[in-house]
Amino acid sequence: MSGEPDPLVAWPDPVPDPLVARPDPVPDPLAVVTQLRDLAADPMNRRAIVQDHGCLPGLILFLDHPDPQVVYCALLAVRYLAECRANREKLKTELGMMLSLQNIVQKSTTPGETKLLASEIYQLLQAVPGADEPQAVGPARGGARRKAQFFLGSSNKRAKTVILQIHGLDDPGRRSLCEEALLKIRGVISFTFQMAVKRCVVRIRSDLKAEALASAIAATEVMTAQQVVKDENGDEVLVHFPEAGSVSVEQNLDLPEYLPEEESPSQDPDKAISRVGSGQDGSSWLGTAANFLSRSFYW
Repeated sequence: MSGEPDPLVAWPDPVPDPLVARPDPVPDPLAVVTQLRDLAADPMNRRAIVQDHGCLPGLILFLDHPDPQVVYCALLAVRYLAECRANREKLKTELGMMLSLQNIVQKSTTPGETKLLASEIYQLLQAVPGADEPQAVGPARGGARRKAQFFLGSSNKRAKTVILQIHGLDDPGRRSLCEEALLKIRGVISFTFQMAVKRCVVRIRSDLKAEALASAIAATEVMTAQQVVKDENGDEVLVHFPEAGSVSVEQNLDLPEYLPEEESPSQDPDKAISRVGSGQDGSSWLGTAANFLSRSFYW
């Protein structure tokens, strides 16, 4: 032993593992279509959604999705968009829209409420003349009407609209409670809230009584509802209903599992989505939907 220290051995620096590009997770279809439905529920968003190059074709693809929850949610979004008259021609002429609605109605496995909603949308859009289809008069117009009725049958007689004035509909939390109450009623097809005037426009089966809606809302214990009707002079009057519990309500037991309210940006007032084109949330979710469709053509 010489007593001298061993020479230092220079070890090579460890080679870092190469960076692996991980693909972004593909959004859940139900999450995307639920967000589109929530955006379409705001009248200020409807024109922007229809004019977006990715969202409308995406909604049509969702109409053919194998998950019935996705299909129903997509139908609600389309129904909201169709409430804007300026959107109806675009909705009707968009490739695949009318065919998808027809397929939903004719499919034997489609749930009843989903069929009614699809029929209602089909009838609404069928009444809109195309860009190269002038308003017909005389027998031709009647023939077109008979053709629409051949497909729809008596669907226009199987559904009706009820307007409710809801006392206590003061904030998004109360709206969420009201949504849950209405979704549990068998025979409710669709509904739209008018928060500024505390109203809800509900589309229901013709055999469902408006009292059932009021009873379900009263069961929340924080809201009550009256029906808005017009008298012989055309003035609005409020119709009072019996106390809660006096009307039996047939409930849906197989409800779609919609996303909880806290996962929706509409819950946060600092992230308003009144205009899709001007807000980060609205535009980002439209981008998410388009991105989802570009990366996932099959489910």
